[in-house]
Amino acid sequence: MRIVENFIGGASAAGGTRHSDIFDPNSGQVQARVALGGAAELQKAVDAAKAAQPAWAATNPQRRARVMFNFKALVEQHMDELAHMLSSEHGKVIADAKGDIQRGLEVIEFCCGIPHVLKGEYTQGAGPGIDVYSMRQPLGIGAGITPFNFPGMIPLWMSGVAIAVGNAFILKPSERDPSVPVRLAELFKEAGLPDGILSVVQGDKEMVDAILDHPDIAAVSFVGSSDIAHYVYQRGVAAGKRVQAMGGAKNHGIVMPDADLDQVVNDLAGAAFGSAGERCMALPVVVPVGADTAERLKAKLIPAIEALRVGVSTDPDAHYGPVVTAAHKAKIENYIQMGVDEGAELVVDGRGFTLQGHENGFFVGPTLFDHVKTGMRTYQEEIFGPVLQIVRAADFEEAVALPSKHQYGNGVAIFTRNGHAAREFAARVNVGMVGINVPIPVPVAYHTFGGWKRSAFGDTNQHGMEGVKFWTKVKTVTARWPDGSADGGNAFVIPTMG
Repeated sequence: MRIVENFIGGASAAGGTRHSDIFDPNSGQVQARVALGGAAELQKAVDAAKAAQPAWAATNPQRRARVMFNFKALVEQHMDELAHMLSSEHGKVIADAKGDIQRGLEVIEFCCGIPHVLKGEYTQGAGPGIDVYSMRQPLGIGAGITPFNFPGMIPLWMSGVAIAVGNAFILKPSERDPSVPVRLAELFKEAGLPDGILSVVQGDKEMVDAILDHPDIAAVSFVGSSDIAHYVYQRGVAAGKRVQAMGGAKNHGIVMPDADLDQVVNDLAGAAFGSAGERCMALPVVVPVGADTAERLKAKLIPAIEALRVGVSTDPDAHYGPVVTAAHKAKIENYIQMGVDEGAELVVDGRGFTLQGHENGFFVGPTLFDHVKTGMRTYQEEIFGPVLQIVRAADFEEAVALPSKHQYGNGVAIFTRNGHAAREFAARVNVGMVGINVPIPVPVAYHTFGGWKRSAFGDTNQHGMEGVKFWTKVKTVTARWPDGSADGGNAFVIPTMG
């Protein structure tokens, strides 16, 4: 059976003695195994990074950008291969898998302009004969701990910026779908990245803890559940690291009475059920404002949901495929039962869904709840599956309050034709990313991604200029060149002293 191992120092490297199964979510069968390492394997990656990083940092930014250009071209050439590899381990349909990789490539495109964004500030004549300038320098070695749901995009979000600014980077992908990150590392090497600058280490909590504790790793970026994000943040900061840890979400979609409901339903079909709902920017809660809006929306949602096609990940007509593991399928179905027990109205039940010829696959049908209340656990917690909940709001003020008071603050959307309502909502809602008639408001690569409250721990967001700031440190230089006269020229005066 195929074993997925590490990629260290530019080559495949043996993993640990423990192993974890990699499933084909379509069939439920084990298709490969991944070797789970720990401190020993991490140390090899750190040693390779320490040997390679100084020269990479000294490479001028334009040459580093050329590696990014080459890498982008190689990923595009291998898009079909990568998408099928990703789909086979994760279960998302091929179109979603290509989107996963493409959104990561958009950050690589941003990194192609790294010479421009690394320019510092300069002040001539800050004092008598004194010039002041700043420079952004790499931290040294960074690490990324990434989740199963975006095995292409999120590793590229982290590694692209970290490497472009001059760091070495160690990636620990999810053990559930670890093959794509290794293949991306191989393509980076082919693009001209020096050996040791990007390593991929496989593992579970043992490897995570080794990364968080290692004294030579200066910064850690994490995406996953909020409880683990909080753990990663606390342990990493306690070890003196810079940490950004992105957590879970419960994104709301506010539907105003004037919204185009046909467009809203079309958007919800993709935002709530696409990729089987396994996205931190999915839209699992819809909030119609007013009873009439709720009834009209529900009447349109039911046939749209019943028309969704659930299929194997290679089915070009499928709207979404299986979830990632049997355990996750069971967790989602337990949440559906919990919703019933809590008193919500189960309008469409996705439990017990099977696909002929793939009866053991990890499939969950689309599910719809109505009359969900804010005190229910199913509303308070992240389900991370193809489950849409209707939470009714009496008016605009209640619609603003619902996402604002929720423990998560990743994304939110409002659907309306009223510009004033949209502007007011965007300004007041206590959430990090807002969509106006955009159901999944993931910012473009040259802006930045990050939520609020328990959706993010740390002060700096992913990619864009915030990413550049996270993976660099600022050095400010105050320079004075005496004119060579006997008295040494003018006396040195700190500018703020007058």
